[in-house]
Amino acid sequence: MSRTLALNTARLMGAGLLANGIYMLVSPGSWYLAVPGVITTGPFNQHFLRDIGFIFLLLGLAFLTGASRPDARSILWSTATFWLCGHALFHLWEVGVGICGPSAIPRDFPAVTLPAIIGVVLSMWSVRDERAVRASTA
Repeated sequence: MSRTLALNTARLMGAGLLANGIYMLVSPGSWYLAVPGVITTGPFNQHFLRDIGFIFLLLGLAFLTGASRPDARSILWSTATFWLCGHALFHLWEVGVGICGPSAIPRDFPAVTLPAIIGVVLSMWSVRDERAVRASTA
């Protein structure tokens, strides 16, 4: 993957995660009703949604900061990706134990599983790129 593609993908994902976090913080009720499937996961809880909104702000900032700070990129992207993967696995677990039906998997894929996959790819690219830069300067 080219550096330009990786950095632009990270910027786009960071902006999306940041925007989602802002939406959750500013208008949790609207977010709750707007996101497909959310209303089937339990009653509206403004406090909980705002807590998660702060997490999404941090995730977005991690990807955006990593795009401009090569020295911190791998740790920022990997840490954010760790949460994204846990979130995606939790959604799959809910299907596995019968909390949600199998239709939740394709419904959740674009906003839950795909960001985790992209995060893994970007984190792996970052570690390889960091090693290549170190090897070329050694």
